[in-house]
Formats: sequence, structure tokens, C-alpha cells
Amino acid sequence: MPRHSKQVPISSNNNRAARSAHARARQEFKTYDTTPIRPKVSKAPVIALVVILVSVVVMIVVITRSCAYEPEMLPSTQEAVVTVAQGEGARDIADTLLEERLIGNSQRFVDLVQSRGVASSLIPGTYQFRGGTSMDEILDALLIGPQATADTLTVPEGMTRQNIANEVESATSGRITSQEFMDATANASTYSYAYPFLDSAGENSLEGYLFPKTYAITAKDDATSVVYMMLNQFRDEAAGVDTSYPQSLGMSWYDIVKLASIVQKEGIPENFATVAGVFYNRLNSNSPYLQSDATTAYEVGHDPTADEVHADSPYSTYSNPGLPPTPICNPSLEAIKAVCSPEETDYMYFYSYEDGTFKFSETYEDHQTAWQ
Repeated sequence: MPRHSKQVPISSNNNRAARSAHARARQEFKTYDTTPIRPKVSKAPVIALVVILVSVVVMIVVITRSCAYEPEMLPSTQEAVVTVAQGEGARDIADTLLEERLIGNSQRFVDLVQSRGVASSLIPGTYQFRGGTSMDEILDALLIGPQATADTLTVPEGMTRQNIANEVESATSGRITSQEFMDATANASTYSYAYPFLDSAGENSLEGYLFPKTYAITAKDDATSVVYMMLNQFRDEAAGVDTSYPQSLGMSWYDIVKLASIVQKEGIPENFATVAGVFYNRLNSNSPYLQSDATTAYEVGHDPTADEVHADSPYSTYSNPGLPPTPICNPSLEAIKAVCSPEETDYMYFYSYEDGTFKFSETYEDHQTAWQ
């Protein structure tokens, strides 16, 4: 007979015991520390996320501050001197401009340079900018060079040394004072080593040699460098002048300049040569008195009276024969050329009318009719 397995009935007591055992097992599992057997979770992604968030916040703050912060700008009544060294780029220049309070944001200047594609065209040198100058204007100047921001000094023909000194101070807004220029032009011998035409001037001032012209005075210039500009101009302008005639009469360069300064004050460009001829005629006469009111005017500082022009003073060419002690102004090239190539006439006198016309006369009697 086949064997049959014996079926054991599950009693209700067994069911309760099993359920109780399972319950205890679940409770024990809940309180069991599984940390040692759990896989470790890396903290790197969290740290990276924090770093990124912090970086973003910092960038936002920096950008916000750089855009919002504008330093106190230089007032339009003041100027700043900016020196661009060889090899400096847009960033270096921008930092200097920012430091001098000429711009409010260095990055904007760098961006402007890049947008115009001129980073390699910025010219080194010393510049001066007035407060309130726009970034575009500053950049334009840097592309032209220091001359773009130079002070303009105009020296008209016939201006005296003192007048030029005053103009230098005015043109440079006091950066070069009148006294500094007067001191720098006080002794011609200081410069004679470089300019032979000054040898005969001795230790007299440079009156007569401060050549009339328009000059550009940059921020790096001082009184002495301005003097060199003027002496260089005199040298260049006078280089082509034929001085053989006055030299044949024993006149030095200083004598030429003295007489040219008188011609400048007494005549007009159209008749400089004729006026020069009159003065030569007087010097070569038996009574070698120039009789020029202009020489006394230089000494007294105003239109002289009859007593003043006849006074016993060094600059009275009525009382003293020959040329005055020094030039009386800084003559033009035309006046210098007139002295070197005078018109040959028999005129001994001339009279100038208020309308600018002149009357030349050979005799004193004829001369009297001109002004009576």
C-alpha cells in the first residue's frame, strides 16, 4: 500500500506563536544599527553645489557694486596730469584714469578701447585732462598724443619778455608762473653753449630771442623747456637769413636783434625795410641818434612824454647815440630780415598817422609838414 504523508494540522496556538515571533523580529529589525553595512554616500556633490552657489552670489555682488559704485569725479575746475608709460595697455591706463578721478569705471574704458579696436594705438606721454572730460575725448587724445591736451601759447610779434611771461602763466593756468619764466630767461649766457647767436648777448636777458609763434605746452613742460622751444624756433627761422650787410657794419647778432625790435615797434610789415633804412641813415650820419620814442616807452612802460624821451636814461635814443642797451621786444622774422636787407633811401624821418599810413621825409623841414 502506498504510504501517505501524515498531515499535521496547524493549531490556532501555533498561528499565534508565529505571529508573535514575526512581530518581535520586525521590532528588533527596526532598532538594529545597520550603519556599518550601508553603502557610504559621497559629500562632494553637496560641497560643489555650495561652492557654485557662493561663487554666483559673490559675482552678483561684485557686478552690482561695480555698476552701481561711481567715485567722486574730478571737478571741471581742476586738471589732472596722466603719464602713460611705454608698454602700458588699456587696463593700466584705465586704472590711472580711475585713480585720478577722470573716469568712474575702469572696465567701461577698457571696453571702449576694445570696441574701437585701438588697443595698440595708444600713444605714451604726459597728458593733462580737465575734470568732466568724456571717455571718448580722453581716448581721442591718447590716439593723437600729448599735443592733443597741450596748452596753447600764442606769442604775437613785438611782445616783450614780461608780457610773454604773463601769457605763459595764463596759458598754463598758473602751472608755470610768470616769475618762473622771467627767471628762466634772465641770463642769455645760460643757453649760449647750445645757441651761438646768443654769444654777443652776454649775461643780458633773452629779450629779443623769444621767437613769436604759437606753441603747444604739454603737461611735462616747465619754464626752461618753453624757453628752449622759443630758442629752437629762433634758430630755425633765422638760419636762412643773410646777415652779411649788418655784419659788414660791425654789427653782432645782438645788435641786429636790437635794431629789429625797434623796427618792429616803429613800423608795419609793409614798410619794415624802409623804416630800417631810415634808422641806418641816422646811425651812419654825423648825429647818430636813433630818436625812437619806442625805446623810452620800453623803459617807462607807457607812451612817453617829451621830457621822458629826452631824459638822461639808458633807453633814451634822443640822449644816447647808437643802439639801446638791449632789444625792446621780440621781433618777427620780417623785422629781422628788414634789418639785414634794408631799403636804400635818403629818408631820415618818418611819421605814422592814426589810419596806419606813413609819411617818409628826407629833411626835417619836410618832416614838420607831416605832423603839423
